[in-house]
Amino acid sequence: MRKILLFLLLIQISIPAHAKHQYPEKEYQQYWCEKQGGETEYALEDGTRVDCLLPNMAIEFDFAPKWAECIGQALYYGKKTDRNPVCILIMEEPLKDEKYLNRLKYAVNEEYKIPDFFVYTIKPDIFQKKSCH
Repeated sequence: MRKILLFLLLIQISIPAHAKHQYPEKEYQQYWCEKQGGETEYALEDGTRVDCLLPNMAIEFDFAPKWAECIGQALYYGKKTDRNPVCILIMEEPLKDEKYLNRLKYAVNEEYKIPDFFVYTIKPDIFQKKSCH
């Protein structure tokens, strides 16, 4: 497990974050979580916050370039809440962001085979169409 966390930390450091986004991360979280009947910004005893908590899932949202950070936080929140870890990648530029989604899927499903780790995506068009991906 330590090797996985070190691997994720090294990858995270090497990925530049996008400065401009169509919507803030919090808007994606709130919209999606409310639709699912979850609790947003669920506070843990150590001061960290789960983006969205459902009865069986601890969900972390991140913009696609932060895919590695999403894995680490989802794993931590899942363990702390005894729920399945979930990463929802925000895909604002689907063609560009696909590579990050593929990296995430490779890490959790193919390389490390993390059981019960779920990966979903969300796109800005949810705010126009009022539907979720």
